[in-house]
Amino acid sequence: MAERWAAILGPALQAGGSAIIELRGTLGAGKTTFTRHLLRALGVQGRVKSPSYAVVEPHEAPGMAIWHFDFYRFNDPQEWEDAGFRDLFASPGLKLVEWPEQAAGLLPAADVALSITPQDEHRRALHLQAFTPQGERWLPALCAAPPSGSSACLKTATPRP
Repeated sequence: MAERWAAILGPALQAGGSAIIELRGTLGAGKTTFTRHLLRALGVQGRVKSPSYAVVEPHEAPGMAIWHFDFYRFNDPQEWEDAGFRDLFASPGLKLVEWPEQAAGLLPAADVALSITPQDEHRRALHLQAFTPQGERWLPALCAAPPSGSSACLKTATPRP
């Protein structure tokens, strides 16, 4: 699955584009695991750790910048301004956002939200939702076939209100 995402997102990002992907799910659902696989597929070298305590971890891949956000412990909107997150989200590159609901009202619209729901220890149900025209273009290919270990990959295109 991560390879398919990298093949779709990579060319747009290497051309100076931008993408915001929200990763939703309970603790242990697989958000960070998915991120690690995607970053490896995009060519990120070195350790890929969860940004749970740092809130954001920057990464470099060939021709693109990547930021992995984890807003699980985020509770101070002033931190948004102080940390320069507005500038990061306005810059080109890939932004992967875990726990986006913790920064509600501050985040720009995501192109795609990936919701991961554990079915059992080895299977996950996936739901993709597009919120931008770019996300709507990517949606059919991102969810072309359910990946191994998932029970479903549902897709919807719903603009945010």
